[in-house]
Amino acid sequence: MKHSNISIFIPHIGCPHQCSFCDQRTISGAQHAPSGEEVREICQKALIEVKKPENTEIAFFGGSFTAIPRDYMLELLEAAHEFVGEGRFRGIRCSTRPDCIDFEVLQLLKSYGVTAIELGAQSMDDEVLEANERGHTSADVENACELIHAFNFELGLQMMIGLYGSTPEKEWATVERIVALAPDTVRIYPVVILKNTRLGELLLSGEYKPFSFDKAVEIASAAMVMFEGSGIRVIKCGLHASEFVEHDMVGGFYHPAFRELCEALIYRHNIEFILKNENVSGSVVIAVNERCISKATGQKKSNIAFFEELGVNIKLVGDQAIPKYECELRR
Repeated sequence: MKHSNISIFIPHIGCPHQCSFCDQRTISGAQHAPSGEEVREICQKALIEVKKPENTEIAFFGGSFTAIPRDYMLELLEAAHEFVGEGRFRGIRCSTRPDCIDFEVLQLLKSYGVTAIELGAQSMDDEVLEANERGHTSADVENACELIHAFNFELGLQMMIGLYGSTPEKEWATVERIVALAPDTVRIYPVVILKNTRLGELLLSGEYKPFSFDKAVEIASAAMVMFEGSGIRVIKCGLHASEFVEHDMVGGFYHPAFRELCEALIYRHNIEFILKNENVSGSVVIAVNERCISKATGQKKSNIAFFEELGVNIKLVGDQAIPKYECELRR
């Protein structure tokens, strides 16, 4: 069943650290701190408009939810909790920092109907975390995940590709360690370098030299395959399209259709494997899941053009029996 969120953005208040990449207003667009009454108004309107509220969660995004002042957090939770339960929304989702999770706060979240917690892990390499002023370690991520699992929350982890001091090898090690933590969902955020951030200063000084855009797509696409192959849903890949981001970015890996670029690369690699393994050339027919033909075709038919340059004319056909990302050669 398709899942949806009623997203309520909380501004960057209460967070104990200013990370190297952080300009929360630009990333979330959130500048106004909603009151409990405003949360009720948003939820009431959504309850009327959403077709399947039982598949929908009220989601507090934008800041470190469990780090905001406790009275304010309780005000928001009390308002949202009124709209959770039979005939209403499925639960509440929030995002926070790994070092802002403990037994007491999880008990509190559970009592207010929170069903899912997302942690901004970003990297599982301690040197990368320190270089980017995250203020927590990979052990904090592991400890928080263990507690969240113990309370039977849905666990989400967020990974950030291309941070200062990272390498492709460190990115892959992070993917492997995230898989070992068995989250239910992941979000993959290739770094977008914004004005007025430490990363922006390091980029302009020449001290920070990010990967190429193509390398970021390659790493993200490989991560998607690894996560989904391990039964972990990739619920986001790439930062959402935003006029704030496009105006304030000075570098990094932003593209409004970043996930589509990654999925096209996955299909390209899989088709290449078939062509080499079967030793075929000329005109060929490749079958993919019928819902994935556009992904396999690539943006602006980039995959079709790629294989044409190799002397192979690809015709894609749909077959609903074929799993996502898999390809079959049709004779």
